[in-house]
Amino acid sequence: MLLYTINYSDKILLGLVAQPLKEEFGLTSAQIGLAGSLFFFAFAVSGFFAGAINKWMTLKWSLTFLAISWAICMLPMILAASFAVLLVSRILLGFLEGPSGALIHTAAYSWHPLEKRALPGAFISSANSVAKIAVAPALTYVIITYGWHASFIVMMIIGVAWCALWLSTWKEGPYGEKRKKQTTPDTSEPTDTNTDAARVPWTAIFRTPTFLAATAAVIPMYALLTVVLTWLPSYFEKGLGYSRLEAGTMFGFPSIAALVAMFSVSFVSDRLMSRGVSSRLVRGVLPAAGLLICGLSMVVLPYIAAPAMTVVVVSVGYGIGCIVIPVMNAAISQICPKPQLAGTLGTFLALMAIGGVVAPYATGRIVDTAISPAIGYSQSFQAFGVLAVVGAVIAMLFINPARDADRVMAHQKSS
Repeated sequence: MLLYTINYSDKILLGLVAQPLKEEFGLTSAQIGLAGSLFFFAFAVSGFFAGAINKWMTLKWSLTFLAISWAICMLPMILAASFAVLLVSRILLGFLEGPSGALIHTAAYSWHPLEKRALPGAFISSANSVAKIAVAPALTYVIITYGWHASFIVMMIIGVAWCALWLSTWKEGPYGEKRKKQTTPDTSEPTDTNTDAARVPWTAIFRTPTFLAATAAVIPMYALLTVVLTWLPSYFEKGLGYSRLEAGTMFGFPSIAALVAMFSVSFVSDRLMSRGVSSRLVRGVLPAAGLLICGLSMVVLPYIAAPAMTVVVVSVGYGIGCIVIPVMNAAISQICPKPQLAGTLGTFLALMAIGGVVAPYATGRIVDTAISPAIGYSQSFQAFGVLAVVGAVIAMLFINPARDADRVMAHQKSS
């Protein structure tokens, strides 16, 4: 959870320094949005490598490597900041953060059985909220007091410090992929081998209605998430008229709503699953209903005149929609064999990040061409809200993890 908080703090950093960078380098909203979209493009591409990384390295060392790499990515903006450096550093950071979501969830799920993974998934996903509630105001204070360069230094130090905590405390749990040490025939060096040998063709997993419908649900939600990460402080400041400090502080409001919704729904979800309630209802219809409420709340934003009411609608709607991510992750973990969990989640989260490839840049273009920033931001939220409604309907109709787990298992037996 702490590593994922650092992960999301690195993401929100661009949103927090967006206005200072625009003022110092004369950048447009579209250019800031381009930096955000290129980050998520690299993020999406590298997410497909999570399975390979999990095969090559242990979870302990792969996550250590990624955390150190993120810290190093802060250096270019500290030493030689420019728009070109911003683009390159964000692309590199995105590429190095892409595999982390699947690996972090795989590590967390190793301590929890299938029917009790929504709540631990909510803890992991809550890192997004923790970053905005706790880290964003602190970084905003640092930016206002010491300049935006100092915020990159802070994130670099935090990333390195996490590694010491991780290496000294973490080990894999009893529900993870079973590995054992084995000596190769040609050398005396021990190597890790997988004892959960049964695998299925990847297409058997990716073509299930659950995987496809869950993907359709999380892409628009992630698009909204990246718009919030990249543009919400600017929306509050330039669109609604709040001060920079107020905007940075209010950045956490949607996340407070998200924390309440995710923990409540995930707790109920796990309890219902443990009592035998259908996973179609618990991990399909329930989170899809939350996404539907989120989408509809975004659709009405352009028709709200009061800034305070706009903040409330964005916060509550976004918070309710966030339940879809941890519950869908749990649903995906239900339909795949253990040895393919990291690869399946990596592909799922990489596809989810497609929303982040489009949303930040599209929002910047909409804001640049709108009559006013307030109208531009609200129209952007509205557009992605419509997509969220569509994704919610698809999820309600087609997600059924228990049915699709049986289908995948049939492939496993035949192979």
